[in-house]
Amino acid sequence: MKSRIFLYLFLFTALLVLFQYVTARNMQKALNSDVSRLQEQTEKMEDSIKTLNLKVLDMQYFTLENNDDALAYYDHLNLENPSRYIEDKLLETNERKGDNPLIPYEGMESDFKINKIKVLNHKWILADFSDGKYWGELLIKYELKDDLSVDFTMLDHLLYTRSN
Repeated sequence: MKSRIFLYLFLFTALLVLFQYVTARNMQKALNSDVSRLQEQTEKMEDSIKTLNLKVLDMQYFTLENNDDALAYYDHLNLENPSRYIEDKLLETNERKGDNPLIPYEGMESDFKINKIKVLNHKWILADFSDGKYWGELLIKYELKDDLSVDFTMLDHLLYTRSN
């Protein structure tokens, strides 16, 4: 009788160990497949980040911040961020009642105001304007003077047509 109890106990223990082994092996396979899938995703994401970084660098080519030759024109003014200063001065033209004086169109839904600004170099600005429904773009020439005043001259403009 005692030997049968030991036999049954041994069999039960052997089955328990076998079950534990199979379960652990299946878990290890699942974890390994998850790790390899995540590694592939990480590689794809890193490639995407590299591609996006290259695009950002390419887009930053035409900016005042990245143009040392253009920034040299403002060294004597001791401006911490000349691009931001020029953008602020251009946005101040929006504060007047009615349409912005640099925009050669009359607003149809409301007043045309400048929304987005990109300072290209020490002479030119690209700006986007809108009245909420209609929009367009401006090419602006500017001059930052020694007294920190800024003169803006609109060089060219376009107003997009609405497509229904």
